[in-house]
Amino acid sequence: MIKTKPTKMKKIVLLSCVILVINTYLATPQSNSYITFDVRGLAIAAPSHDGVDAFISFVDKELAPNSINTLILRVDYNYQYQTHPELRNENALIKEDVKKIVKKCQEHKIRIIPQINLLGHQSWESTVENLLKVYPQFDETPHVKLPAKYAWPNADGLYCKSYCPLHPDLHSVVFDLVDEICDVFEADAFHAGMDEVFYIGDDKCPRCKGKDKSELFANEVNLVNAHLAEKKRELWIWGDRLIDGHTTGLGMWEASENDTHRAIDMINKAVVICDWHYERPDLTAVIFASKGFRVITCPWNKPDIAMAQIRNTQIFKACSTSEVSDRYLGIMQTIWSDCERFIQEYNKAEKSDDGSVKCFRALLHEFPKSK
Repeated sequence: MIKTKPTKMKKIVLLSCVILVINTYLATPQSNSYITFDVRGLAIAAPSHDGVDAFISFVDKELAPNSINTLILRVDYNYQYQTHPELRNENALIKEDVKKIVKKCQEHKIRIIPQINLLGHQSWESTVENLLKVYPQFDETPHVKLPAKYAWPNADGLYCKSYCPLHPDLHSVVFDLVDEICDVFEADAFHAGMDEVFYIGDDKCPRCKGKDKSELFANEVNLVNAHLAEKKRELWIWGDRLIDGHTTGLGMWEASENDTHRAIDMINKAVVICDWHYERPDLTAVIFASKGFRVITCPWNKPDIAMAQIRNTQIFKACSTSEVSDRYLGIMQTIWSDCERFIQEYNKAEKSDDGSVKCFRALLHEFPKSK
C-alpha cells in the first residue's frame, strides 16, 4: 500500500471528527458515571490532637455520605512518634487519636493514605521543618540560610529546603517514620509528597555535586517505593517534577525547569501519580497514563476548573483502550489550609468565601450519594 501524507483538508476533516466525537460525548447524560472512578478523594492536613473529634464528625457527616472513598492525610511530624520522639510537633496526634480516625474510616470504607513530605518541603518560608532542625547534616543546601523575613523571588532561589538523598544516615531515620505512620494508620499506601523540589543535585553538596538531577530524583522515588513494596504498600507522589516545564509551557511550579522531568522514564510504574493543576485543566494526565502510570487528577480552589477536570477524566476513560482507561483512577480535591480551618469554613456552607470549600462542594455535588 502506498502511504501518502494527509492533505490539509484531510487534517481538517479528521480534527472535525474528533471534535464531533468529544462534543457528542459531552452532550450525553452521564448520570452516576462518576461512581466508576476508583478514587473520589480528599487530600488534607491531619487534624491536631485537639481537632480529632471535629474531624471524625466531618468524616461521618460529610465525606462518607458524599462517597469520598480515599483520604490522604498530611501527617508529617504531627504524630507522637515512638521511633523518633525528637521529631514530634507540639499537640501532635497520639496513637489513640489515630485509631479513632482509622476506625471511623474503616466503618465507611474510606482508604487512608498518610503523607510525610520527603525530599522537598523541608522548610516553609523562614521556618525549617523538624527533620532538618534536628538533623541539620541532612540539608542539601546548608549554605542557604533561611531569612528572617521570607520573600519570593530571592537571590538564593529559596522556596523550600530539601534533604540530601545521598546522605548515608538519612534513610534509616526517614524509613522509621514511614513504617511507623503506615503501621499506626493500618495503611496499604503512603504518600511521599516530592512536589516542588527546587533544590536537588546542588553544586555545593559534596555528595550530589555534578550528578544527573533526574537520576537523583528517580533513585529517591525508587528507593522509597522498594522499601514500601517490602510490606506490600504502594507509593503515591505528586507529579509536577516529572513534567517538562519548558516543553509544555507549564513553568517551574506545576512542572520542572530544573531537569528532573526525565525521571518519568526511570521510576517504577507501580508508583501512583497525583497530577495537580489549579489555574487550568491541563491535560497532563494523558502523559502519565500513556507512560504506564496510574494517575489521579487533583483540583484545588476553582470550581470551574474542577468540573472541567472531572469531564476530562471521563473523556480520557471513555476514549482510551481498556489498558489505558484503567489508569485514570479519578479525582482528588486538595486542601492547603490546616484541617481545623477548612472544616470551620466548610461548615459555613454557602456563606464561605473560601475557594477550596467552593471547589470541594462542587465536586461533592457531582459525586454519587451513599445510600
